[in-house]
Amino acid sequence: MIGIILCGGSGKRLWPLSRTNFPKQFLRLYSDRSLLQETFLRIQKVMSADHIYLVTNQANYYNVFNQIRKVYPLIKKDQIIIEPISLNTAPAILLAVKYLSDRTKIDEKEPLIFLPADHYIGQSEKFAETVKLALENVGDNVGTLGIAPTGPETGFGYIEKGEPQGAYHLVKSFKEKPDRATAEKYLESGQYVWNGGIYFFSTETFLGEIKSHAPQLFEHFEKTYEEFLEGFGQLKEEPIDTALSEKSDKVIVFDGDFDWSDIGSFDALAEIAEKNNLLEPKHIFMDSNNVFAHSESDKTIATLGVDDVIIIESNDVVFVQKRGESEGVKKVVAYLKENKRKEAEHNVIVYRPWGKYEVLIDSDSHKVKKITVFPGASLSLQSHEHRSEHWVVVKGTATVVNGENLLTLRENESTYILAKSLHRLSNSGKENLEIIEVQTGDYLGEDDIVRYEDVYGRQDGV
Repeated sequence: MIGIILCGGSGKRLWPLSRTNFPKQFLRLYSDRSLLQETFLRIQKVMSADHIYLVTNQANYYNVFNQIRKVYPLIKKDQIIIEPISLNTAPAILLAVKYLSDRTKIDEKEPLIFLPADHYIGQSEKFAETVKLALENVGDNVGTLGIAPTGPETGFGYIEKGEPQGAYHLVKSFKEKPDRATAEKYLESGQYVWNGGIYFFSTETFLGEIKSHAPQLFEHFEKTYEEFLEGFGQLKEEPIDTALSEKSDKVIVFDGDFDWSDIGSFDALAEIAEKNNLLEPKHIFMDSNNVFAHSESDKTIATLGVDDVIIIESNDVVFVQKRGESEGVKKVVAYLKENKRKEAEHNVIVYRPWGKYEVLIDSDSHKVKKITVFPGASLSLQSHEHRSEHWVVVKGTATVVNGENLLTLRENESTYILAKSLHRLSNSGKENLEIIEVQTGDYLGEDDIVRYEDVYGRQDGV
């Protein structure tokens, strides 16, 4: 058995928490682990960690690697499959199967499971039991998990179950997101389940089905691995549902009842928090009812005399919505993009391969950052044309190249770096290194970087 976690999505329905530089799957929303970490640990109940692979894009490669190694320190970089471009789940699955076939030489009859990285599952043991049952019984079919519906949800696709066949049902049809009246009919019939986007099949079955129903995918698969990657961007951006499962007559569905949510909105997040008693006690709601608040920067949120609202704080943005109207976030994001507002895509906390930085002050004449460098990590050897920098260590021990000098700085020690001077910051310790950086100069843009050496293969600029 091999597990493949699809973690290249953008998750913009949870703006302002989820943004391009740090999408939904990397957020900690209902525990002290991210959604990606929770997914990895959940599927690890079914198979060994070295049988789990992850598909993501180049921009999020180090986000994936750094998060997974916190829960599985032995993660190998070749367990992370990089998409040349994100094109939805059909090309992502095709890439994973190609990689496993050509590079790891898996048995073409070995069952594979593909699952999203950003879902909530409340009963992980029950989930593991269901997955084991499905993997053992999928045979030469395309299997999927149908989530037992808990209400007439209009935000999910549905699967209509056909004849029972022992451990599973044949799939009669797939249904797009319905209106309320149709969803209520689905629920009353007892023959419909939610489509959770989790699929099982062997390489042999997958190739046979795409050859019949998605020949363009099969033709691309037949290329050498190098040619496959080079022409990947020419593939159609399409979900696996429309590319294959809605066309195949070999799709079966296993019933899943394990407290599931795709956390596709803040309403869904509020429901999870309230159901599991995860509400943050520091918030204050006076003469207020049906209020949910979440603070990414651990601020206290207080309300007075308001009802039926959701409040989200994320360092640089406060978002307030009426409960039940989560779909409206799309309008806000569209407005921000139309007006070229940076808040549409980027947060004040920026993640890098070596760690992260948070912008504390940003003005025309100076910028202040808090920089965190992971143990064993190092920034590039670089210089800046327009700015000077003052580094003060506030936690850990820093190894610093400053011009011709090699320095060791401990807490409350500092160094000043002139513009155009070569410099590098490294952390050779076993705990996170934290420094405060004060920048001054006539231009403070992030693209004012000239790199001379970089262990992550990055070029000049960001």
